[in-house]
Amino acid sequence: MLGGDEFISSPPRKTVRFGGTLTDILLKYEKGETTDFELLKHQLSDPDIKDAQIINWLHEFRASVAYLTKELEQLVSILLKLPWLRRSREVVEEYLGFLGNLVSAQTVHLRPCLRMIVSQFVPPRITIREDDVDISDSDDDDENLSENFNTCHRALQTVARYVPSTPQFLMPILVENFPFINKSERTLECYVHNLLRVTVYLPTLRLQILELIIEKLLKLDVSTPQQDIEDAEETANNSDSEEKSTEEGLFDMEEDEERKGNKVVSSSSERMAHPLAERLDILMTILFSYIKDVCHVDGKLDINNTKDLYRDLVSVFDKLILPTHASCHVQYFMFYICSFKLGLAEAFLDHLWKKLHDPNNPSVIRQTAGSYIGSFLARAKFIPVVTVKACLDLLVNWLHKYIDNQDTGANAYCDVALHGPFYSTCQAVFYTLIFRHKQLLDGNLRKGLSYLQSLNFERIVMCQLNPLKICIPSVVNLFAAITRKYQLVFCYTIIERNNRQFIPVVRSGTGGDLVQTCTNPLDSFFPFDPYVLKRSKKTIDPFYQFWEELSAEDLENLKKPIKRGTSEDEDDDFLKGETPQNDGVVGIAPNSYESNARSPVSSIGSPPDCYVPYAQ
Repeated sequence: MLGGDEFISSPPRKTVRFGGTLTDILLKYEKGETTDFELLKHQLSDPDIKDAQIINWLHEFRASVAYLTKELEQLVSILLKLPWLRRSREVVEEYLGFLGNLVSAQTVHLRPCLRMIVSQFVPPRITIREDDVDISDSDDDDENLSENFNTCHRALQTVARYVPSTPQFLMPILVENFPFINKSERTLECYVHNLLRVTVYLPTLRLQILELIIEKLLKLDVSTPQQDIEDAEETANNSDSEEKSTEEGLFDMEEDEERKGNKVVSSSSERMAHPLAERLDILMTILFSYIKDVCHVDGKLDINNTKDLYRDLVSVFDKLILPTHASCHVQYFMFYICSFKLGLAEAFLDHLWKKLHDPNNPSVIRQTAGSYIGSFLARAKFIPVVTVKACLDLLVNWLHKYIDNQDTGANAYCDVALHGPFYSTCQAVFYTLIFRHKQLLDGNLRKGLSYLQSLNFERIVMCQLNPLKICIPSVVNLFAAITRKYQLVFCYTIIERNNRQFIPVVRSGTGGDLVQTCTNPLDSFFPFDPYVLKRSKKTIDPFYQFWEELSAEDLENLKKPIKRGTSEDEDDDFLKGETPQNDGVVGIAPNSYESNARSPVSSIGSPPDCYVPYAQ
């Protein structure tokens, strides 16, 4: 309200210029007299309309919402297009009051109101003229963007307060307004950020909003193969090195990410060369920040908030991530939330285990669950040895029971279609041993060896199902080298026999056509292979186990026979890496994660496909 002096010095408010009051105009319109009504619409549509005029109109409309029935939706549409966001505080407050009155009195206009608010979740469109051509683009440099978004969320909360059923009408609108992936990074960033803000005050929508966001991220992820990202980075690096002499110091910026409003401001060295990877990197950074903020209150982990969010994320994981083959980055939201508390990591492993051993699940889901278990146990530094042992016990015991049931039956032969979950579990066990064997043997070599011997790898390797033939060669070769070194099982005879025979593997469940054995008959992948998106990888790296490259000396040592009594200090130096021709990717040394984060194509990010001959 204006004070006495302000009231005297302020200009008088304009009243309706045509046909008297708003009520008179609307009553005339009902009787068929449309002249004043058309003039009213023209005045409201005036691009040069002043703040005082908007306030005056809104004040009258608030008192006349009973007349704004469905028959006047065209007039309401004009009111919803008023440029209220970038106006004075008085206009904003009057407009918020009008929205509240409108939706409470005429719920028929709820959807248009929600559409208007959601349309403001991205930067406004502006027209840029280039070479006599008008190009529409988003105004990414609007300094008031953050304040405008805050006002939009106030408007949405106002509507939700008056209409309790708002969430069910809002969700389809959020889906249909999601920007296409070819929109600017800033547009996608703002929209996803605002969607996640909605979950704070409309918690019943959180699961659906997380599903929507992760579904879009997944489409970005599978549209951007890791090899394409690496090729783009290599091309950009080569280009940068050529121009470095002429542009010395041009990009000497601070490398740390800064925030300006909602906007990520980063140096050019943090930009991804691949445009879709750049979008995915920004959106994954936002998702990780959201997970951290929800789970932490005043810097401390809130266990109840964390459990609730974990349940939602597991639900999204089951619905979207698990059935999707070979996504590279999006699944790391589970990796990240599990890093907050060991209980969450164990719950996730238990969840995957139930998926794996349940025969009612489709074989492809069971195999993928096995891949996730192996990759998670191998890569998550926050999982202690005691948990690794518990999981190995569970997996290996299941393998032995499976062999008991199958090894003497009619199906006791090498067939991916029949025994896919078995082979996937074998590969998970082999992969985990490759990464974790040092920790399993650390401290007490004799006790560690006794534990590994108790797993009875020999029976698994020698069984009629022949898992060494099906698992990825890179995993098989390193597993064979480790088990030979510690005299757990000698795999090379079977490997040589498999290589000589080249028996085709049955891929049809009905025993149909035979296909030649390939290097990856399981079509498996390692879901927690190295994360290559530059900004968001900073969140993952502290919890991540990397792989180091093998030196030539290490490779030579692999060919030497290992004698019993070898000291603990001399064992398994070769596990620091891989062959020079294949970029290393996965890490075992506790401090190896600084440098080696590239994933070779030949081994889809797993240890390299290098065959280590045994000593004659």
